[in-house]
Amino acid sequence: MTTQPTDPLAQGAHSIEVNGIVQRYHVHGTGPVCIAHSGGPGISWEYLRMPEVEQRLTMVYVEPIGTGASDRLPFHPHGYTRARYSRFLEGIIDHLGVPEVYLLGHSHGGFVVQYHALHDPGRVAGVILYDSAPVTGPEHGEEAMLQVQKFAARHAGQPELPSVLAALQAVPTVASDNAITTVVRGLIPAYFADYWSREAEFRAFRSSCTGAFISGLDEHGEPDMVDDREGLATLMVPTLILVGRHDVMCGVRWAEEMHKLIPESELVVFEASGHFGHIEEPERFAQAVARFVGARTPDTA
Repeated sequence: MTTQPTDPLAQGAHSIEVNGIVQRYHVHGTGPVCIAHSGGPGISWEYLRMPEVEQRLTMVYVEPIGTGASDRLPFHPHGYTRARYSRFLEGIIDHLGVPEVYLLGHSHGGFVVQYHALHDPGRVAGVILYDSAPVTGPEHGEEAMLQVQKFAARHAGQPELPSVLAALQAVPTVASDNAITTVVRGLIPAYFADYWSREAEFRAFRSSCTGAFISGLDEHGEPDMVDDREGLATLMVPTLILVGRHDVMCGVRWAEEMHKLIPESELVVFEASGHFGHIEEPERFAQAVARFVGARTPDTA
C-alpha cells in the first residue's frame, strides 16, 4: 500500500492505494476518529456529510471504490462485495495510524461495517449501525414493500407520488450511472418521513444526490447476500443502532431485531425521520452519536 506524503487526518480529501487500487476518503471535523461508509452500493459519499457530528468527532468519509474519484475494479460493475469493501476499510484504518476508530455505516454501508466488526474487530472501538439490517433477500424485500405501501397510504393524493412509485419499480432495470442517479433522485421523497412538507429544505439535497451503477454481484456473477443473524449474536464490539421510524428500506423491524441479537447494544429511534436521520433530525442524531462515543472516550468534551 502506498500513500500520499501528508497528515492522514488533515482536513480535506485524501487518496491512498490498497493493493494497487486508489481509495479516496475525506476528513472533516475534530475529536475521536469515526470512519463513515455510505450506502447504495454506489451512492456518492457526499449525502452522508454530518456537520453537527463533525463538531464533536473527526469524521472520515469513505468514497467507496467504484464511485467518484476512487478506482473501479477490473470487473466493474461487479465484485463490490462486503469482504472487499472491508479490506479497503482496513487499508484506511492502517493509513490513519490511530490506535482505534469508530465505524459508522449507513444503509448498505451498515452491512459493510457489521461485516468488518464481525471479521476484523481488532482496532474498532465501536460501531454505529445506521439504518442497517441483519439480512437481505426475499424477507428484506417483503418488509420493504410493506413499508412502501404504508408510505403510499400516508401520502395518497400527493401529485408526485406516482412518479416516486415508478422510480421504485425501475430499480431492477438500472444499468448505468446516469440511470441510478435518476432513480435515486426519483425515490428521495420515499426516504424521508415527510419530504413534501419540508420540500424547500430538502430540494437541494435531492438534486445533489448522485450514484454509480454497482451490480450487487461478485466477480463471478453471484449475489453478495447478507445473513448476519448468527454472527451478530456473538458481536462483542460496542454497538449503537440508529433508525428512522419511517424508514421504508431498513426500518424499525430490523433495528429492533439487531438490538435483540447484539449483546448490550443501544437503540435510538428517530421518530420524525425516514432513511436520513442525520438530515431530518440532525441535532438529535449528533447527540446520540456523541453520547455513544463519549461514554467510551472519557476525555471527549
